[in-house]
Amino acid sequence: MSLVCQIAGALSLLGGLFFLLVAAVGICRLPDVYCRAHALGKALTLGVILMLVSLGFLIDGIEWWKVVLAICFQLVTIPVASHLLCLIGFRRKVARWSAQGWARE
Repeated sequence: MSLVCQIAGALSLLGGLFFLLVAAVGICRLPDVYCRAHALGKALTLGVILMLVSLGFLIDGIEWWKVVLAICFQLVTIPVASHLLCLIGFRRKVARWSAQGWARE
């Protein structure tokens, strides 16, 4: 394995871990279900994709088509799951947070 692949893999792994940490902090700190789903949909998708790219760089002999297939699967499933969580919250009339406080609409 070349040094360039090792460096690229390590950098993408660190980037993926950073975005997974951002998603976890967003789940703990954001006020309502809609903001939390937004954090999951964006940060988790990018974090998982970067970790899959690092897998492709760091493992010798891996076929890249499997990595690309896994990335495509993540690009489809994570945002859809995030949207469905928001839809469930909306249909159950979960209170939204606004600058003035909690509001029911």
